[in-house]
Amino acid sequence: MGMLGAIGFSGKAIIVKLAYRHGVDTVTFLMLRMLLALPFFMAMVWWTQHRKGARPVRLNPRDMLGVAWLGFCGYYLASFLDFAGLQYISASLERLILYLNPTLVLLLGVVLYGKRASRHQWIGMAVSYAGVVTVFGHEVRLTGADVGLGALLVFGSAISYALYLSYSGEMVQRLGALRLVGLASCVACVLCVGQFALLRPLSVLAALDADVWWLSVLNASLCTVLPVVLVMLAIARIGSALAAQVGMVGPMSTLVMAALVLDEPLSPWVLAGTALVTAGVFICSQGPRPADREAGAQVG
Repeated sequence: MGMLGAIGFSGKAIIVKLAYRHGVDTVTFLMLRMLLALPFFMAMVWWTQHRKGARPVRLNPRDMLGVAWLGFCGYYLASFLDFAGLQYISASLERLILYLNPTLVLLLGVVLYGKRASRHQWIGMAVSYAGVVTVFGHEVRLTGADVGLGALLVFGSAISYALYLSYSGEMVQRLGALRLVGLASCVACVLCVGQFALLRPLSVLAALDADVWWLSVLNASLCTVLPVVLVMLAIARIGSALAAQVGMVGPMSTLVMAALVLDEPLSPWVLAGTALVTAGVFICSQGPRPADREAGAQVG
């Protein structure tokens, strides 16, 4: 389940790149993804509140504000910046930047909450960022300066999602992971549809190719809703730490799909950068040494 969820999330970049070939813009395609996913997220929230034995906590005003904030930064803003960045960079580089997320959560813990990171975690972060710089430098030489803008947008997406993860811990304990994901995703869906209504005329939808609609269905189901459920089920069975390590299949699956579907070059530079990023995140995710146990627990 963890591996299939990671592969599903990785396929999102492939779907978006294919959609851009049909002339659809970021605002429209993101809206289609979230609009089609909305019924599933609403069903997810309903199920968590009505399943047998469920005793859902009633949302107070603070909970509502927290859900709204998490929906904005974790799913709306992160998704918008990611989709916008994919206009300028390859799917492979996008996945590597997003895969830095655990290191960003670690850094946010250090900067915002005064938590400590162990020496091997700092080493892991350095290795990861060296991998991204390797692929970034290679891509700049091939496609030009727009790669910088694309990488910056996707990195902003990773930061936005890291903020979501850093803030969501307390609310997960109070509301439950699946309920919180459903509620926050519903907020993001409403924001994406509202953004489209403000910025685009409805006539845009009538002009879309049929392929864009099919890609939107795939994006909403196989690359959005299903991976969320699979990863949650995997965490329930094997724990978050092991699920995160299993998720390391994500960057490699993106490389393979990008090469097969998008004809992106599978160069030694890309392979080396992927190996560095994966190795660095693996080092960061390892259990702390005895002397570092307190700091590692705080960061987690």
